[in-house]
Parts: sequence; C-alpha cells; structure tokens
Amino acid sequence: MTATVIFVHGLRTSATMWRHQVTALEVRGIPAVAIDLPGHGRRIGERFTLEGAHRAIDDAVASASRSGSHPYLCAFSLGGYLAIDWAGTRPQTISGLLAASCGTAPNPAVLNGWRLLARGIHALPDRGRALNDFAVRMFVPPAGAADVLAGGVALEVMDDVLRELRAVTPVRSLARIDAPVVFVNGQLDHFRLHARRFLAATSDGRLVTLPRSTHMVSVARPAEFTRILLEAYGRSTVRSAAA
Repeated sequence: MTATVIFVHGLRTSATMWRHQVTALEVRGIPAVAIDLPGHGRRIGERFTLEGAHRAIDDAVASASRSGSHPYLCAFSLGGYLAIDWAGTRPQTISGLLAASCGTAPNPAVLNGWRLLARGIHALPDRGRALNDFAVRMFVPPAGAADVLAGGVALEVMDDVLRELRAVTPVRSLARIDAPVVFVNGQLDHFRLHARRFLAATSDGRLVTLPRSTHMVSVARPAEFTRILLEAYGRSTVRSAAA
C-alpha cells in the first residue's frame, strides 16, 4: 500500500501550483492529489472559512485513507497554516507533514493591518489582479508562474482568510502532532520569523532553508523542493509502516 500525498495550496492560488510535484510523484508511482480550498481554483465564488478549509482536507484524507495507509500532507503558506491546524486536532491520521513558507505565527494586529491593505488593493479597478500577476512573474520562473496562475486568482478571499487565521495557533497545534514534520522556507522569505520556535514545538521535526529563495519555494525552486518532499515522504511512510 502506497501512501497518497495530499497537496494544499497557498492564498489566492489553486491546486495547479503543484503541477510539477504531482507529475514527479506520479512518475515514481506515488499517488498524489492537489485540492482546492474554498474560494480558490474550481471553488472560486465560495466564501472561505476555517471550517470549510478543514472539511476540504478532511475529505481528501478520508478518500486517500481508503487504501489502508495514512496519507502525507504537503502544504504551502496558507495551506501550511491550515494543515498544521488541521493535523493538530487529528494527530494519528497522517504519516507526515511538509509545511512550506509558513514559519511566522499569525498575529491579530498584523492580520488586521493586512486586511486594511487588502481592502485598498481591492479598490483598484481590476481588484488587484495586475499587481498579483506582476509579483508572481517577478519572483517565480516562467513555468512556475504559469502553474500558479493557471487555476485562476482568488482575489475575493483575502479578507475572509485574514479574519479566519486569527483563530490559528500553529505552535500549539505542532505540539500535538506525533508524525514527522518538515519545514521548508526560502532564505529571503518574510514568513519564517518564528521558524526555530515552530521546530522546537514538534516532537519529530526538521527545518530546511533554501538559500537565495523567496516565499514561493515550491514553484521558484521546484526540483530542490521535490527532492526534499520525496526524502521526507520516504522517511515518514517507512516510520508509519513500522509503527
């Protein structure tokens, strides 16, 4: 029985951001599924809630678990915070977790500041689409940028997401996860301020920092990211099988 890898995307992106990783795993005979969170990808138009995001992960894990093995979660940015939060309440349902670009603990005051900024961006005639696409293409190679943008850009979810993240406490959640956790951050990423604190909260954790990489590590450095994922997946599934 081969454990399924479940991919959870970041804010405003979709399942398509994982195309490189899904293909790389499938070539190796590893089943993989990338989900869309509420308000993103094929679910654009829905309202985002923490409960709805948990339900999306629940459904993917339940489906993948029918093979008889615990699935492996790989999540980026918003998806990373959600996967940590979800796994903290279901400690024995996954074989492991790779959480990328989510190494700063959410702060309500900061989140509220981001909400004000997001409202200003949404006041633009295109709701901020041009600004979003410019940033993606500035920091991500063309192939990765194409994958990020292929599933559409969830422009309307910012306020809902930033509001809901105020209830997420990753350090507490990490302390309840008994599966191996690997953190992957870009050296130039502003979302790694508390990376060491997150690592210390785990019972079995590892921290990887990719030199000269920015926030979107999985699409900016896809080959290196996939190598780290495969190593983490192999270690976690062997450990899970032996348990």
